[in-house]
Amino acid sequence: MNISDVKVFLVDEDKLRAYVTITLDQCFVVRDLKVIQGAAGLFVAMPAKKRKDGTYKDVAHPLNAEMREKLERRVLEEYEKTARDTMPRRARDTHPDLE
Repeated sequence: MNISDVKVFLVDEDKLRAYVTITLDQCFVVRDLKVIQGAAGLFVAMPAKKRKDGTYKDVAHPLNAEMREKLERRVLEEYEKTARDTMPRRARDTHPDLE
């Protein structure tokens, strides 16, 4: 499966850094992936729905580690490129996500 397009929408909400939309094989779209700043660095969270008991359940997610790694690598590459291209030079030099 090919990730044919990645669109990054930067935000600055506490630990949330961006929303992401991906297109698979130019025929299937998944919206609302999130780039989150965690204790160990950036990671990609899958789109999820809140359940009646207050927990969240992914509505779309990779079924194996290989696809998860491929998806996360591609999304984070696009996030870093978008953030680098849109941040002012001074902020880019000191932003911990882009070192």
